[in-house]
Amino acid sequence: MNQFDSSVFLENIEWFDESGNELVHRLPESGSGEIKFGAQLTVRDSQAAVLFYKGKARDAFGSGRHTLKTANLPILTKILSIPWRGNSPLRAEVYMVNLKYFTNLKWGTMNPVAFRDSELGLIRLRAHGIYNLQVVQPVLFINSLVGTMGKFTTEDVSTYLKRVIVSRLNDYLGETLDTIIDLPGQFDELSVELQKRLTLDFAHFGLRLSHLYITSITPPEEVQKAIDDKSRLNVISDMDKFVRMKAAMAMEKAAENQSEAGAGMGMGMGMMMPAMFGAMKSQDNGTTKTEALIECPDCRNKIPADARFCPLCGHQQVILSQCSNCGKNLSPNARFCSKCGTSTEQKPMAMVCKGCGTENMPGSMFCNQCGNKL
Repeated sequence: MNQFDSSVFLENIEWFDESGNELVHRLPESGSGEIKFGAQLTVRDSQAAVLFYKGKARDAFGSGRHTLKTANLPILTKILSIPWRGNSPLRAEVYMVNLKYFTNLKWGTMNPVAFRDSELGLIRLRAHGIYNLQVVQPVLFINSLVGTMGKFTTEDVSTYLKRVIVSRLNDYLGETLDTIIDLPGQFDELSVELQKRLTLDFAHFGLRLSHLYITSITPPEEVQKAIDDKSRLNVISDMDKFVRMKAAMAMEKAAENQSEAGAGMGMGMGMMMPAMFGAMKSQDNGTTKTEALIECPDCRNKIPADARFCPLCGHQQVILSQCSNCGKNLSPNARFCSKCGTSTEQKPMAMVCKGCGTENMPGSMFCNQCGNKL
């Protein structure tokens, strides 16, 4: 239900997220209410519910139908609350928490950030990407970020999280990256390491950063032009035969010219050709660039850095999802791991606190009841 009435009847409490971007929704929407003893609470598999009674979080509920217990009794509570104009002081509200993955959340630099490149000097970079978010500790999330708000959406939290991601990215690039010329082929590695650095930042609020991807890191246009010029210089060594052919064609064309200027040009080209070919031949004796290689995380063999699959064992290099048992990269919509056979639909086990015995949500790091680390 979306609204509570003040009648003597018991409430049926449930919530549907029509917008698709709400993390938390409070019932009743108008504020706290007189939730009565015996009210029924229905929680879906993708949800969790937290009952706040007399201003404190009293209980958390998983999926299923639950009977709520408060001191508000039908009819009798109305009589006893006459001194408060019929408004019972035993206030209660239920916060419905959306446990699904919120995907395709975008992050990026609002302003270019300074980066000292070893080859290009001090430049400014822009970075963009996407990340997936999930609430794993409902009580901690409500108490730390939501507070008493009636609803809390991805827009309410994304502005802060974007700044955290960008801050960690700046530190990581400054510590590990030498030059942006080495960036191609390293986005997957950068994404994984950046996600590790952000784990505690998200867990501090009861959130889980399930996936993070860097889609682009771009320098200003003038720096991109400098990189293109450098690439053209590197290609020249592969165009020796083309240059020789052009030089020969120019000499032939000059020789065909019967004028005095044409003869002079042909003689000049003839004198220059031995030196040109000698220089090109000396370049031919130099070493050639080797193809960039990386190590396959499955078979440990060296493979091309731009390969999407390992040509030796078939291991997928682009990380979309991973097996919770062995960590192998899984293809989209895979139901079982191709390496260990573990089902990808297997639900994580609930976390039980060793101190108080309370059963917490799967993936919880701290007990919702006593606060001890699980």
